[in-house]
Amino acid sequence: MFRKSIKILIGLVALLSIASIITYLIYNEPLPKGQAGPEADALAQKMLTAINNEAYKNTRYLEWGFRNGEHTYKWDKALGKVKVSWDDIMVDLNLSQTEKSRVYDKGEIISETQERDKTIKKAIDLFNNDSFWLVAPFKVFDKGVERRIVPMDDGAKALLITYTSGGSTPGDSYLWELQPNGFPISFKLWVKIIPIGGLKATWDDWQLSESGAFLPKTHSLGPIKLDMGNVKAYNQD
Repeated sequence: MFRKSIKILIGLVALLSIASIITYLIYNEPLPKGQAGPEADALAQKMLTAINNEAYKNTRYLEWGFRNGEHTYKWDKALGKVKVSWDDIMVDLNLSQTEKSRVYDKGEIISETQERDKTIKKAIDLFNNDSFWLVAPFKVFDKGVERRIVPMDDGAKALLITYTSGGSTPGDSYLWELQPNGFPISFKLWVKIIPIGGLKATWDDWQLSESGAFLPKTHSLGPIKLDMGNVKAYNQD
């Protein structure tokens, strides 16, 4: 009986492996090659103009709740600090001097070094990922970013962005699909944490924030919907 169960388990593992290979072969796309230069930079600037980058640059506070509040954030861009919360944890994260960050568990400060450092590292990783889903279009001229223009089959031009440094996963690439006026519709991803290249994520439910910047409230990545919670952008606390 035991040997029979082992055979069944091996068979299931084999079937799952075959299914994974088939899925990879069907859906995986190679990273497209694009052309860097003034045309790519102009398209990136067109996207920034469409979402009101000037208002975003002048925005002091951003608030949102990734996955409908599973992780919540209040980011003070002027001071370079962000309050990151999940479960009973709150990290008062100093983005430029992370060693000065403070960690709280149920309102009590954590002083034990190893636990504190591990929690700060998690807060940084969460912030890097979850803020990207809110403000990625505004980051196309960040240091270490490469911009390329990619012609599409329908004659439109897409914007290929590659982050060569910074964040938690440098080397990731995103191909932005834009409306004729430059407003973002979606991007395809080539990222380290997803083995299949070219998966599409939509940028939906854009809202005009109090500060004047446009920000998204939801995304769809295949069957997965990412809710950004109660998104706010403003200048007066």
